[in-house]
Amino acid sequence: MISKASQSFQVASPSVADQARLRLAPVIRIALLLAASVIMLAPIAFAVATSLRLPAESFSLPPRWLPLPPDWSNYKMVFQQVPLKSYIGNSAFVTLSIVIGQLITSALSGYAFGRLQFPGRNVLFWLVLATLMIPLQATIIPVFVLISKLHLADTLASLILPALSTAFGTFLMRQYFMQIPNEFEDAALLDGANQWQIFFNIYLPLAKTGLAVLAILTFNAYWNEFLRPLIFLKSIDKFTLPLGLVNLQGYMGTGSISVVLAGVVISLLPVLAVYLVGQRYLIEGIMMGGLKG
Repeated sequence: MISKASQSFQVASPSVADQARLRLAPVIRIALLLAASVIMLAPIAFAVATSLRLPAESFSLPPRWLPLPPDWSNYKMVFQQVPLKSYIGNSAFVTLSIVIGQLITSALSGYAFGRLQFPGRNVLFWLVLATLMIPLQATIIPVFVLISKLHLADTLASLILPALSTAFGTFLMRQYFMQIPNEFEDAALLDGANQWQIFFNIYLPLAKTGLAVLAILTFNAYWNEFLRPLIFLKSIDKFTLPLGLVNLQGYMGTGSISVVLAGVVISLLPVLAVYLVGQRYLIEGIMMGGLKG
């Protein structure tokens, strides 16, 4: 009996080759992740390094990744060449208005599709999802015509109003509301609460992770938006930051690449700050999605 058990144990034990593969698998994964990180971070590192060089050293070969001493005058020239404070203020107003609007509309629509029962709910939800397949380029002309008819062209409202609702936000918040157990709603109904009280006092606080994820994604998307401001705006004082940074290039791209990249680095700072503040919610959202699946 002992010999048979030892034989079965020897058969079940992994071979030397299997043990080597098991040891190498984490090393390979870490190496691939490091390589992907280098590929993604190298352009950012190049932009930061070039923004600290003199314009004459922008295209030096081989490139100097650590400019010593760093030249901070390029950042000063950004504020001198373009009204950067105005661009940042316009972008902040537009982006925060869209974020707040999408949080409100997505929370309401997501709760309706996820928790309420009404005729045609599934059909209407699939119609909403179908709009995700329509590219922005296909709707930009009808939206521009509508904005012109409303006399909102060349205003910041032309960027805010069409973006206050989103099918993606509706889908995201619906998924979060559907993950919350029904017992919370049943207990609230027994206590005499109505649907508005259940939504505001129970489900909305429990879905704060989904709201944070939606806010971060929306902020990043509209802070860096270029196409709609390019089409809807023509006054320089109304330009958002991505559109305003084009003026740093000068006519036919004659501007200093160091100054341009200094402006790009400045534009990245709010996005980086939002990510650092909300990364915990992003990780929680990914983990909740993985556990749900």
